Parts: sequence; structure tokens; C-alpha cells
Amino acid sequence: MPTPRKGLMWLTLAVAAGVVILDQLTKWMAVKWLNPFEPVELIGPWLRLTLTRNPGAAFSLGAGYTVIFSLLALGVIAVIIRSSRKIGSVGWAVALGGILGGATGNLIDRIFRSPAVFRGHVVDFIQWPHFPVFNVADMSITCSAVLMVILVLRGVQLSGQPIAPQDGVAETRTDNG
Repeated sequence: MPTPRKGLMWLTLAVAAGVVILDQLTKWMAVKWLNPFEPVELIGPWLRLTLTRNPGAAFSLGAGYTVIFSLLALGVIAVIIRSSRKIGSVGWAVALGGILGGATGNLIDRIFRSPAVFRGHVVDFIQWPHFPVFNVADMSITCSAVLMVILVLRGVQLSGQPIAPQDGVAETRTDNG
């Protein structure tokens, strides 16, 4: 019988796998059916599909550092896989799985897409008004980061335990009643 932590590790990996599959499938569809820089309006100007190739990181920053971004993604992937054995919270399993899947999805592009291995451009195709074009992997990373902030603000550690008060900080309790 698997331990709860092992089950959460598998949840992390399942979320990551789902993100990678959805990300790569939607990128394949975008490359197959969209023409570069010819937007297709889905919901008027509020949601468009615009095929672009991103040689850099978020917002196309650091276009000349694709190899470094690839190595950073490999590091993030390794840390999350190693940390997945310590997860004791469903929220953290989902959040880390989302980041793992997003990092892996974009890394696949950097490794296998043109112009060269570890210099490949990431396929982006989802566009909102006044916002850079992005993809499913980017959405997963962003939503997972927001979830992580919520977990931290709620005081949930990776282990699933509440964060203990720091030494020297007395808890005050008032009973009105």
C-alpha cells in the first residue's frame, strides 16, 4: 500500500505529465493550423491565437541566453523531482506539478525545435489584449506560482504542516466572550 507522501509524489508527476501533454498538443495544433503573426480572433479582440516563436524567456527577454534558460529549466526540474518525495500537501503537489510540467513543456521546445538543439524557440500562441503572447506551459507556471503564494500566505509548508510561529514571537489570543 503506497504511503500518502508517495501518492502525492505521483500526483505531482501526473499533473506535470498532463501539463506537458496538453502543452505539446496545443503547440502542435498551433504550428499546424496558424500562420505566424496572422491573428485568429476567438472572442473578438479579447482572445486571439497568434503564432510566434520566442527565443528568450518571459516576454522574449534574454533572446541570446536560450542555452542558459535550458540549463536553468533542467535545474528546476531536478529540484522539483527531488523535492516531490517530501510533499505532504495536495496543494503543493499540484503547484509543483504545474511548474514541473510547464518547465518541461518549454524545455522540450528549446531542445527539439529550430534553430538548434538547446537553442530552440518556444512556440507561443495565446494572446490577450495588451499582454505578451504565451502558451499552456507559461499558464501552468504562472498559475502554480500563484498557488504557491497562496499556500505560503495560508501557512502551509511543503510537508503539509502549518508553519510554526517563529521563536520570540508570542501568539496573542483574545477571548471576547
